[in-house]
Amino acid sequence: MGTTEPSSSSSSSSPSSSTSTPPATIPTGQNVNVSTPASSSSPGSAPSEMVNDPARTGFDPQMKWWMNYFNVLTGKMTKEGMFHFRESRYKVHEERDCKRCDEYRDWLFNYSPIIRFLSEKTGDLNGRLDKSNVVCRRCPARLDEDGNVHRQSGGFSPDHGILLCANEVRDRKHLEDTLAHEMIHAWDHLRWKVDWVGDKDLKHAACTEIRASMLSGECRWTKEFFTRGQWGVTQQFQDCVRRRAVQSVMARPRCKDEEHATKVINSVWDSCFADTRPFDDVYR
Repeated sequence: MGTTEPSSSSSSSSPSSSTSTPPATIPTGQNVNVSTPASSSSPGSAPSEMVNDPARTGFDPQMKWWMNYFNVLTGKMTKEGMFHFRESRYKVHEERDCKRCDEYRDWLFNYSPIIRFLSEKTGDLNGRLDKSNVVCRRCPARLDEDGNVHRQSGGFSPDHGILLCANEVRDRKHLEDTLAHEMIHAWDHLRWKVDWVGDKDLKHAACTEIRASMLSGECRWTKEFFTRGQWGVTQQFQDCVRRRAVQSVMARPRCKDEEHATKVINSVWDSCFADTRPFDDVYR
């Protein structure tokens, strides 16, 4: 489902991608939704979200943007303040970012081999993904009291479609990886009956996250090395898939903590990492 990634003091490093496993059916033309379905009871208690206080952070939304930027340059703004400043600029540039995202999305549906392939395979299962249910929106990040920033680059929901987070898009290639990730969730949803929330267990979520990270291209070596600063060579691909799948499962309301997420990922790893459908092999 949604692509969420916590990090310390800033998940501004690459936002991650999704959460799920074998889902249900998207009737042709039906919208598909963008975030993990909410659950009434969450086992863990998440840290509360931080609200900006200009006296504490040095960021004052009433000031001109360049005055706040000057506070950044002179060290008068805290990391928390810089987070709120960045979010405020995303709001200002929302229309521009969404327009660029829409243009990238349309180009990918027309010319990207992996997106065209996944679109065709989704159609084979009587589903449809296009600009009516693949939408670009601004996605607000969340800063918790532990100093962790939670961002997402996209999300999938069986009820509405795919969300692409326009303010997190670095370039067209990044959007291609994000869209491919979410389209794999959509394919899983059409192919199998997926327990997205994890009411029975989290194995469905773990499996689809492993598959989406493995098949979308987001874990190829060049992206890990140049974008995320992960410089390992041995087992780099497997480590990336595992790490991002754990992060996504942790975002589930039924997941207790990282240890719980890791245990679930390990329980389905061998079968799900070997499953490359609808591809014959790992595409890239």
